[in-house]
Amino acid sequence: MFGGMEEPWPSTMTAMGHFSLDALPKTLPTPIPGVSLRVLTPADSVDYRALLQANRAHLTRHGDFTDQIRASEGEIEQALARPGKKERAYGIWLHDTLVGQASIIAVAPPHYSLGYWLAQTATGQGLASAACATLIEQSSTVLGATDMFAGVTHGNHASVALLRRLGFTPVAECVTYTRFHLALTPPPRQEPHPPVLQEDLCESSTRRRA
Repeated sequence: MFGGMEEPWPSTMTAMGHFSLDALPKTLPTPIPGVSLRVLTPADSVDYRALLQANRAHLTRHGDFTDQIRASEGEIEQALARPGKKERAYGIWLHDTLVGQASIIAVAPPHYSLGYWLAQTATGQGLASAACATLIEQSSTVLGATDMFAGVTHGNHASVALLRRLGFTPVAECVTYTRFHLALTPPPRQEPHPPVLQEDLCESSTRRRA
């Protein structure tokens, strides 16, 4: 999916069980009135591409999202039609207007990764924070997530501030980005899973947050 992040994690991050992302609701309210999350579908491809193009400079200012910006409407429609089993991509909607995206990526359940971006005109209103907080809470309660990760390209201070507000802390400095981690309350009778090792935290990634 164009807005997510799917990284090759080593064998120490192998999942201990199966957690289907389809268990997450297709529509989610957020704490902000009028702001909701809705799973992206092919019907959203025109609005999605238009939003990417309108925010070309904003999204690529740190060298990210170049592939997404170059994608044609047909490529976006195809990606939304076949999202794969490892990512659940939601549009962030302000009333009836698409203003961004937030995604959950099942890198190695119960470890998940968070991806997000927001239109420049929608920043500074707490929309991304509300969307991400909602997805984190749902990942914990519905999927049984115990750990959430996110990668932020060096220089993207706004994204760092957002993650810190949500309780994330930096755990690894990689070549082009910083990896953040948030420990979630484990569900009852959670099966034990391998610890995250320091050397596992820096892996190649081509998509960052805006």
